[in-house]
Amino acid sequence: MNSMFTPPRLLMACCLGSSLLAPLAPRADEGMWLFNAPPRELIRQTYGFELTDPWLEHLMQASVRFNSGGSGSFVSEDGLIISNHHVGADALQKLSTPQKDYLRDGFYARRPEDEVRCVDLELNVLQSIEDVTERVNAAVPAGASPEAAFQARRAVMAAIEKESQERTGLRSDVVTLYQGGAYHLYRFKRYTDVRLVFAPEQQIAFFGGDPDNFEYPRHVLDICLFRVYEDGHPARVPHHLRWSRTGVADGELTFVTGHPGRTSRLLTVAELEYLRDVQFPYTLEWLKRREVLLSAWSARREENARRAKDDLFGVQNSRKARDGGLAGLMDPRFLAAKQQAETAFKAAVAGRPEEREVAAAFEQIAAAQQAIAAVALRYRLLEAGHAFDAECFRLARTLLRAGEERPKPNGERLPEFRDSNRESLELELFSTKPIYEDLETLTLADSLTFLAEKLGARDPLVQQVLAGQSPRARAAALVAGTRVRDVAVRRQLYQGGADAVAAAADPLIELARLVDAEARAVRRTVEVQDERKRQAHAVLARARFAVQGTGTYPDATFTLRLAYGTVRGYAEDGRSLPPWTTLGGLYQRAAEMRERPPFDLPELWRRRKGALNLNTPLNFVGTHDIIGGNSGSPVVNRAGEFVGVIFDGNIHSLVLDFAYDDTLARSISVDSRGILEALRRVYRADRLVRELTTGRLSR
Repeated sequence: MNSMFTPPRLLMACCLGSSLLAPLAPRADEGMWLFNAPPRELIRQTYGFELTDPWLEHLMQASVRFNSGGSGSFVSEDGLIISNHHVGADALQKLSTPQKDYLRDGFYARRPEDEVRCVDLELNVLQSIEDVTERVNAAVPAGASPEAAFQARRAVMAAIEKESQERTGLRSDVVTLYQGGAYHLYRFKRYTDVRLVFAPEQQIAFFGGDPDNFEYPRHVLDICLFRVYEDGHPARVPHHLRWSRTGVADGELTFVTGHPGRTSRLLTVAELEYLRDVQFPYTLEWLKRREVLLSAWSARREENARRAKDDLFGVQNSRKARDGGLAGLMDPRFLAAKQQAETAFKAAVAGRPEEREVAAAFEQIAAAQQAIAAVALRYRLLEAGHAFDAECFRLARTLLRAGEERPKPNGERLPEFRDSNRESLELELFSTKPIYEDLETLTLADSLTFLAEKLGARDPLVQQVLAGQSPRARAAALVAGTRVRDVAVRRQLYQGGADAVAAAADPLIELARLVDAEARAVRRTVEVQDERKRQAHAVLARARFAVQGTGTYPDATFTLRLAYGTVRGYAEDGRSLPPWTTLGGLYQRAAEMRERPPFDLPELWRRRKGALNLNTPLNFVGTHDIIGGNSGSPVVNRAGEFVGVIFDGNIHSLVLDFAYDDTLARSISVDSRGILEALRRVYRADRLVRELTTGRLSR
């Protein structure tokens, strides 16, 4: 396993080019660009390609967000969607049983009527973007305290979302951009009748497992296909991506449309130091603890491994990513370069009207970050729920808070209980996904132990939580005694409100009640300090726009962005790595590792090797600017045709959270040619191949 990370040689130079604080333009292929502010001139100058409004509109409405995390795209007029297997893994896990393991064994619906409805999957398709910055900022009185400003901003954002949803019927989210420099209203069409069409075996979707994760060369078929339905029939969608007949060429300009989750490029040095010294070390401790727990439990019996498989994959993936991110933050060159960027920015505004405001803004951000650090541990344990790691606890707290929040005016509620979020909340709350008592007891017992370790066994809250029992005994009693695993009970309590929730006397709901006052208090502290930071970042954004102009992009926010780059290999450790791998390379990799897990091939792939054209490209790399959340993003050519699907970045791409670099950092995609060859020759999915190549459902 390779969890080490060496930042690229040009890290210091590239972070100067990427920072909010540096008066420099983005690098050639840099940027996760807003669809309402695309880099038209930059692409025209660099590649001679014109971004037209119809081209952008088509890509926007052909792109799909998986609310569970990840991206996808429509690839037929009948609602067929392609994404990654690991994006679809949550849905596959929830469909699986001991008798039928969709995640391990894969699935193919040979007839439309065989497509399987997912348990609680919500997909979003962006319809429009509206700049509401002026209205949001106008709602905050001049000179308001951070507490009052936070409340005013939350109220106006809730009002905007509710008005938009009632007027359009679309999911409506006000998104904070530039850390508070702008606010945009995003409207999405929601799909909740989503059905599984095809998934390969996990062993080919994640061939090479954790050792090859974030590495290159790669040899995986990390794809999954779903279909959205409306009124019981396949949805007819106005925009879908045509499948490329030729694939990609070395050096070809390609585009990525997806939903990058979060980046930290616009953060100040004070915020980055907090990530380095507080957040990342804690997160890694938590992830590594869970990885050991789930790995050991999975090794005890096959059914344990099946139940924990998706959770363990997510933990291992996150751990490796955070290891790389922390290593980048620990490189003295990185923070030195950020400090130089801040100094250069202050020099650029010296003598301008913004000078004093900018200096005060940096001080305000640093002070707010210190206030957050003071409550960070209890925030993560209590509000983020790391002390109560069990799905039934999360359901119990949702029921408790729903009873308290729903009677409040919409603008005063916690955001997750706003009217605009109600449908998504209820879809998740009433999900019929399996909840396993043994796994719940395991994770809750370990997290209660973690709570006692972090706060001390004598902490009054710890003693109240454990109620005189060991963490294991307390967890077993709580999980055995709760009724929230029953969907009918959850519906009854949710509809009955606070009185019904209180009368239930459910042990997990009462545990949630026990810690809720302090959890809400530390959450409020963090939210108010985040408001202070937003106000300060808004000052920095205005000053930056005054110095640099507005031709920049904000940090990622799990909303639709456009990235671009070229298909390009790279040199590493004295060897030249090609722009793509092939199906033949897959079999060679398996042979050189003697097919020891996780380098073993599914039986079907062994049997049908002779039917394959082994020269067919399988995975390729490019200079696209991506991050977590881009998994499943389509890669398209100048004609807007589908040529691949993003599934990973290499180890050097982990720096992209903080700064762009194209020396070694690469996106990694499954090639459209490899997808068709596998579907034709291995899975003999002729109906699906016809739909992908014609763009319409073949019955």
